[in-house]
Amino acid sequence: MKAVQFNISIPQYLALKALGGLSKSLYFKGPLSPIKLVDIPEPQLTSPDWVKLKVLRCGVCTSDINTILMNNSPAWSPYTSFPSVLGHEFSGRIVEKGAGVDGLQAGDLVTVSPVLNCKARGIEPECEACRKGLACCENWAEGKLPPGMALDLCAGTIGGYSEYVLAHKSQVYKVPAGVTPENAALTEPFSIALEAVLSNRPEKDDHILIIGGGVIGNMVIRAIRALDITCKITVAVSSNFTAELSKKAGADSTITGKDLLKEAAKVTGGRCYKPLLGPDSMMRGFDKVYDCFSHSDTVSLAILSAKTGGVISLVGISNQVKIDPTVIWVKLLTLKGSLYYGLHEWKGKRRHVFEIALDLMSGKGLDLQSLVTHKFKLDEYQKMVEVNINKGKYKAVKTTFVYE
Repeated sequence: MKAVQFNISIPQYLALKALGGLSKSLYFKGPLSPIKLVDIPEPQLTSPDWVKLKVLRCGVCTSDINTILMNNSPAWSPYTSFPSVLGHEFSGRIVEKGAGVDGLQAGDLVTVSPVLNCKARGIEPECEACRKGLACCENWAEGKLPPGMALDLCAGTIGGYSEYVLAHKSQVYKVPAGVTPENAALTEPFSIALEAVLSNRPEKDDHILIIGGGVIGNMVIRAIRALDITCKITVAVSSNFTAELSKKAGADSTITGKDLLKEAAKVTGGRCYKPLLGPDSMMRGFDKVYDCFSHSDTVSLAILSAKTGGVISLVGISNQVKIDPTVIWVKLLTLKGSLYYGLHEWKGKRRHVFEIALDLMSGKGLDLQSLVTHKFKLDEYQKMVEVNINKGKYKAVKTTFVYE
């Protein structure tokens, strides 16, 4: 079957780091490229607790592009193994199931939580993080599978940039009636946003800041509004285009420009102060901040614009971040990491975020697929990368692979 596979060697890595600055196209075209369209054997069930599904749609995540461009921190490397087939935002139909799988049938439309936790790795007893229902497993490099945090970062599994995928029964969620394959494929990025909101839930009288008006920032807005939280939402955006998207999703206001802190002060009634050296500081500000980039400049903005006692969720994934922690101490701030999806109270039960997301998508009729601006076939993967690294040029928001 056809699949887009990622693989990298140390000499190849060093060559691309030396030459990639000349042209980003070297990362996805030519002999040095770590991604290729390949023919690999169609996966077969070897365990009674796994299912096989035919992929219908697979979204392209910024983390996929960062993997291809090798922008991720080396800190990830112990929890990855290659070659791997990329793609972790997908929907599909079950074509076969193992004897140990209950509640699912061939033909069911499903979506998959890609995280390879203790259950998927065949580890008993589960680690403390899995027992507590936290988003991150402590055994990503252990068990029956090679190291890998998720299906698309493990040499022993297959991600959604392929025609067929195997998944452990604990990862598979049946899609409710009325939710399309297009929307179902976006359960994963919506769950990323929903996890961030549920673990740092705004109060109705809060004024919050979302840094980034792209896909995840937009979905943070949608998650807040789907939960019927009436807090005031301001979004820091990079263009009029993303400002309009943010307002359509439910934001109250947007800020942009070179001096975002000054704009933040205007909308919150904050007060800016000039130190002897360095950027301005601000008192008052936002109750909660969701940073969907987590770069040095955006984390600094989050810290400077939060009010005393504020909570900052780092939703985006980036490389090393340089900040001055002084303001964290002065304002008694809390910085929270937000990754993947855990368990939360929902309608009287502890539920996985995917279940909550699908419930909201079905009950609220969320039109997440309206964010999709570009669709590709697998053999158009090079064009897909080009569009994603030049989103402004192509007016791209969310891109997906389509298999039918």
